[in-house]
Amino acid sequence: MKHLAYLNKFLLKYRWRLIPGMLFVVISNIFSVLLAPVVRMAFDMVADNISIYELFNGFNRQAIIYKIFGSGLLLFGLVVLALSLVRGLFLFFMRQTIILMSRHIEYDLKNEIYAHYQVLSLAFYRRHNTGDLMNRVTEDVSRVRMYLGPGIMYSLNTIILFVMVIYLMLTVNTRLAIFSILPLPILVLIIFYINNIINFRSEKIQERLSILSSFVQENFSGIRIIKSYVRENYVRKNFAIESEHYKEHSMALVKVQALFYPTMLLLVGISNVIIIYVGGVEVMKGNISAGNVAEFIVYLNMLTFPVMSLGWVTSLIQRASASQKRINEFLHEQPEIVSPKVPKENISGKITFDNVSFIYPDTGIQALKSVSFTINPGEMVAIIGRTGSGKSTIANLLMRMYDTTGGEVLIDGKPLPQYNLEGYRSQIGFVPQEVFLFSDTIANNIAFSADVLNMPVVEQAAKDAAVYKNIMELENGFETLIGERGVTLSGGQKQRVSIARAIVKHPQILVFDDCLSAVDTRTEEEILNNLGNVMKDKTSIIIAHRISTIKNADKILVMDNGQIIEQGNHEYLMQQKGTYFELYEKQLLEEEENV
Repeated sequence: MKHLAYLNKFLLKYRWRLIPGMLFVVISNIFSVLLAPVVRMAFDMVADNISIYELFNGFNRQAIIYKIFGSGLLLFGLVVLALSLVRGLFLFFMRQTIILMSRHIEYDLKNEIYAHYQVLSLAFYRRHNTGDLMNRVTEDVSRVRMYLGPGIMYSLNTIILFVMVIYLMLTVNTRLAIFSILPLPILVLIIFYINNIINFRSEKIQERLSILSSFVQENFSGIRIIKSYVRENYVRKNFAIESEHYKEHSMALVKVQALFYPTMLLLVGISNVIIIYVGGVEVMKGNISAGNVAEFIVYLNMLTFPVMSLGWVTSLIQRASASQKRINEFLHEQPEIVSPKVPKENISGKITFDNVSFIYPDTGIQALKSVSFTINPGEMVAIIGRTGSGKSTIANLLMRMYDTTGGEVLIDGKPLPQYNLEGYRSQIGFVPQEVFLFSDTIANNIAFSADVLNMPVVEQAAKDAAVYKNIMELENGFETLIGERGVTLSGGQKQRVSIARAIVKHPQILVFDDCLSAVDTRTEEEILNNLGNVMKDKTSIIIAHRISTIKNADKILVMDNGQIIEQGNHEYLMQQKGTYFELYEKQLLEEEENV
């Protein structure tokens, strides 16, 4: 239960649902156990009235006795019916409080997990796959809710009913009560033994479910690649293998539960035999009446369902514990990037990298080595270099997706970690290398950073990104729904919509991370000309592979192996006859060959 202890704060929060629920459990069980004394009295009345009826055999009073006997049985029947109705009413109240409480806690827990996901750093998402993240906030939370609702409700019901029934049995006849509950210690030992097995196998089931969810999510996301390479059968076989693993673990748990329930029924049946035998002996001795034996059988039958549900409840609790353990693993994760509690402040856009080094925490790869440069407000700076030279790492550090492992990044002369993170990022427009669009309208994708959809601003951003004409050619224009990850648009259109999303917020710093690769040269030139007007007196950083994209930049940084090996404007770098010159000559030759 140590993992489930995390949920105590929610039980405290909803105590005014839990406490009445517990009260309703007690009241419903009071009316439940009252049925047994009524049955005892009815049995005793039947025995007594049969004797009296036979005593008056041949007399006129026998008809009166028969009538009284019938009325008495009817009265007892009505009492049983009334007790059952009242018990059912309180059972309804019990479910309305405890089950509804579990739904409220499920809602709060999902929100808490999702909110925690939002504050975790980018490194966390590099370590964990999407399917696992989704499974913990859906499937795992659902299992926890089953513990908070039916688990708690049936556990309380079982405990309270056991206490009441055993107490009443002891007050009627101690010897008969002791013999009746003899199988219970065996039951406790069986539960203790099976609990460990259920717990272990429940954890394995959840692990396999996460793997299966991740597999499905990944393959659905890459369905175009699967179809392009005609790998449907291969993927189907792998899915069957993963499903088989999940089935094997599920069946292993079911086998334990299948053995558990018959064992419970066997122990209850043995108790019934004991009651009838020992009770019969006690009746012959005159210690109890036949009605008491019937009363004990009713008591025992009252325990039958709780005993049978004990295995199910045990399974619920163990599976909830396994799920909560997985949830706690993520909830206890702390973000590497923490925003200081300082007011938001405006930035002018001066960027300084002072001897910055960076090693990726997951892989240990050193991406930057003592990088230093300064970008003044209003400048357009380009970064170029081979793949893996550290260009995108500069963008990640500038967005503070990671913190430096050496040196520091300064914004307006102030260390970046000292800024309010939300306020800082709200002033940056970022177009990532891997374009991501949401399954929404084009207008909402462009206006993603705004709380209110302002169509004139959205349209102007689309024009500046040279995608306005393409959008208007679509049947529904800006109201066109983009499929998952923007599959309904071409690569170039997705990039330009992403650019429009960045510039619609009028950022103080704009970062393009190789986001013009799918755009033709003419469109690229149009976008860059528009950016010159949009980003006037503001800072622009363009990361690219094509020199044609960046040759008009105020400053160009040439990177290789995590270091800046050349810097200056296009003319200066061409005069140096170095790496930049070689890249330019090579790309120029490739363009001539393509023509």
